[in-house]
Amino acid sequence: MSDTTGDAMKYLADKQKILFSEYMNKTCRNIAHISGVLCLVSCLFLLSSCGVYTFRDVSIDYSKYKTIKIDFIENRAGYKNPQLSPRLTDALQQKIANQTKLTRTNNDNANYRVSGYISSYAVSTAGISNQQAATNRLTVGVHITLTDNVVNKPTDYDISRDFDFSAGLGLQQAEAQLLDDIIRNVTDEIFNRLFSNW
Repeated sequence: MSDTTGDAMKYLADKQKILFSEYMNKTCRNIAHISGVLCLVSCLFLLSSCGVYTFRDVSIDYSKYKTIKIDFIENRAGYKNPQLSPRLTDALQQKIANQTKLTRTNNDNANYRVSGYISSYAVSTAGISNQQAATNRLTVGVHITLTDNVVNKPTDYDISRDFDFSAGLGLQQAEAQLLDDIIRNVTDEIFNRLFSNW
């Protein structure tokens, strides 16, 4: 084989490597672009399906309402879970801080004032199997008052949520499993009653 043919072959091999390299780079960029778009679409779908709150879900006239005072939610139920009041109060404070533009204050003359108490915390039988309790139900009730100091109007809300658990569990075991759900669901229900259009 002559030197010219060898040089031509080497040139073609080098050119082929360059073309293949460019093709692979372009393919990888396309795959990365498509992956990024799919990831973005997936995230948007997840956020919309999880019911993430935005300021649009909240019906507050921020030109009139700027401050809020959130009192400690007392526990007046017959049975007292010692963690419920402080955790519920904290969760409500966090939700209002994260989901509204209201500024929290300790001033009694805040534009809004939220007060309330746990009114009920009771266990009942929810399901029977073979003439024995199979499922028990913990019912948590909360009374909330939203005082609108701008128009001097209090509004009362009574909220009640049920949480089922296996009858094979004792109350303390069930509370350990359910407490996070109780806090999240009751907090969401209070917030929706106070500030949302639904």
